[in-house]
Amino acid sequence: MSIDQLTQFFGWCTAINMGVLVVSTIALVFLTGPVSKIHSRVMGVQESELPPLYFQYLGHYKIAVLVFNLVPYIALKLVT
Repeated sequence: MSIDQLTQFFGWCTAINMGVLVVSTIALVFLTGPVSKIHSRVMGVQESELPPLYFQYLGHYKIAVLVFNLVPYIALKLVT
């Protein structure tokens, strides 16, 4: 795999994962009620405990995207 292909790979990974992050953020902001009811039933967690878990999930996902997708993409762009 060439450096250009690897750069494209990380670029697409970043774009796709940022899209997933935006969609999940929008879903959790605007559909909090229905999503909380589904998650509380499926996971056995009280609805009052879910908002901090959602915030934690979004934060961890954002950090993972930055560290594992965006940083390698930027590093490869700087190299080429």
